[in-house]
Amino acid sequence: MYSIPARGRREAFRVCSPTRLAGAALALLLAAACGPAEEPPAPDVRPVRTITVEELPGGETVTLTGRIEAQEEVNLAFRVGQRLIERNVNIGDRVEPGQLVARLESTTLDNAVSAARANLAAAQAAAGDARLEFERQRSLFERGVAPRARFESAQAARDASAAQVDAAQAQLATAREQRTYTELYADAGGAVTAVGAEPGEVVGAGQMIVRIARQGGRDAVFDVPARVKEAARGLDPEVTVTLASDPNVQAAGRVREVSPQADPVTRTFPVRVGLSDPPAAMRLGSTVTGAIQVGAGGGIRIPAAALTSADGAPAVWLLDPATSTVSLRSVVVEQSGLAEVAISDGLAPDDVVVTAGVQTLRPGQKVRLLQAVP
Repeated sequence: MYSIPARGRREAFRVCSPTRLAGAALALLLAAACGPAEEPPAPDVRPVRTITVEELPGGETVTLTGRIEAQEEVNLAFRVGQRLIERNVNIGDRVEPGQLVARLESTTLDNAVSAARANLAAAQAAAGDARLEFERQRSLFERGVAPRARFESAQAARDASAAQVDAAQAQLATAREQRTYTELYADAGGAVTAVGAEPGEVVGAGQMIVRIARQGGRDAVFDVPARVKEAARGLDPEVTVTLASDPNVQAAGRVREVSPQADPVTRTFPVRVGLSDPPAAMRLGSTVTGAIQVGAGGGIRIPAAALTSADGAPAVWLLDPATSTVSLRSVVVEQSGLAEVAISDGLAPDDVVVTAGVQTLRPGQKVRLLQAVP
């Protein structure tokens, strides 16, 4: 075997001494410093998909078909019964306040006025005789010629005759008033929507002769099933009413009146919706449709894939469009589904939520948006 002489071993030790090694390392560092500098690593930008949060109406959209009616309709009727001899309006006609609508035969009532006038004349004549007799008996009584009993009897007859005159005057006024009931006038302007009798018919007191839809507001009237009525109980929703013949003609309204009793045939409940500024195209009798939201209230829904967790609680990643960075926010889940989750707290409309790529994010992470899938 070859062996290094003792002198050679000393030389090898000197070559590998710490001083020489440190010098060699320093030389290597200086050589490296003189070489080209390495570029810093590029920032980690993650691709993500996002959605913008919207508050959507919840529950069920119910659409019903109805008709346009006047908010106020009045049935004009006579206060006395007689034969109808004249009706001056028909369905569709416009009437003005104070316009004569119909007239009854007035012969019987004219006779009643004449009889009342004759009764009044007779009562007034009798009252005049009673006053004269009273004056005569008072004069005799004051002179002591006539007894007190005759004077008091004349006084009572005078008072009774005066009461008869008052009664006859009241009867005449009643007869005259009833004669005016033979003429029917419109108390307000509007349109005739129905008639209840034709000339020549004998009508009774209170029987509808003409139905007038008064000028002013309009209602959309719907026949609502009991299920929808119960679902909308306690709500004051806005109803969108659309003209069936032209979907571009719309009006907004609110429920004004709900019938407490169902129709005996259809078992539905009439509901009147007062319209706000209805367009002229929504004429009386027009067919309309109404849409209303019933059931659960509105809320915020996001894809289930957007949900993650923070400290054991549900959370989502929010994107700041200005800096293209994300931050973690805790949310309260009201209802979970396979595709969507309902959020009751933690999000607001116009928040931008990350829906894809949530597993690789960290607070302050810079991201880029993926193009939407066509």
